[in-house]
Amino acid sequence: MNDMNVSAIDLGAFHDTCLANPEWPKQSPAKFDSGVWQAIELNHRFNCLLWNEEDLARRKNVPDSEIAANKRAIDGYNQKRNDAIEGMDEALLHTLSNVTLQNNAKLNSETAGAMMDRLSILSLKIHHMRFQTQRTDVDINHIETCSAKLAKLLEQRTDLQSCLDTLLESASQGQAYFKIYRQFKMYNDPNLNPSMYQEKNNSGK
Repeated sequence: MNDMNVSAIDLGAFHDTCLANPEWPKQSPAKFDSGVWQAIELNHRFNCLLWNEEDLARRKNVPDSEIAANKRAIDGYNQKRNDAIEGMDEALLHTLSNVTLQNNAKLNSETAGAMMDRLSILSLKIHHMRFQTQRTDVDINHIETCSAKLAKLLEQRTDLQSCLDTLLESASQGQAYFKIYRQFKMYNDPNLNPSMYQEKNNSGK
C-alpha cells in the first residue's frame, strides 16, 4: 500500500482484523515496515496495549506496585501512540507536498492522523462492546443496553469514516489542508516536568 492508498473502509477493516487476531497486539509480527501504514499499525498497536493496561489499572485486589507499573506502562504507550499519530500525518503530508493549494483551501483543525487515531479507538470500543452483547452470564437488560451502545458506536464510526475520506479527497485536490500539531507531552520529558527535574536536582545535592 502506498501512502495515499488510505480509505476509511480499508482502515476499519485493518483495525478489526487486528483485533480478531488472538495474538494481537503483543505476539503478532509487524505487517508494514514503512510509510503511513506502518504508522497506522503502530498507532493501533499502542492503542490496544493502552486499552489493556487501562483495564488492569482499575483492579482493586492487587498490590499498589502493580497499579503503579500499569500507570507507567500507560504513560509509555500513550507517548508512542502520539508519536505514531504524528508519523501518520508526516507520511500523508509528504505525499501531499506536491499538491497545489487552491486560493480558497480550508485548514482542517483536526489532522488526518488524529482522525485515524479516533477510528482506532472506536474499533476497540466496538470490539469490546460487541463482546458484551454476546455474554451468557448477564441478564437481558445488560445485553439490550450494550446492543444500543454498540449501534451508536457503529454510527459514530461510519460518520467519522466519511469525514476522513472527505478530508483526504479534498486535500488531494488542494481544496483542504492540515498541519502537524506536535503534542509536546511535557509530563514525559524529564527536562520539562517540574516534579521530575526537581527530583533529579534534589538527588544531586
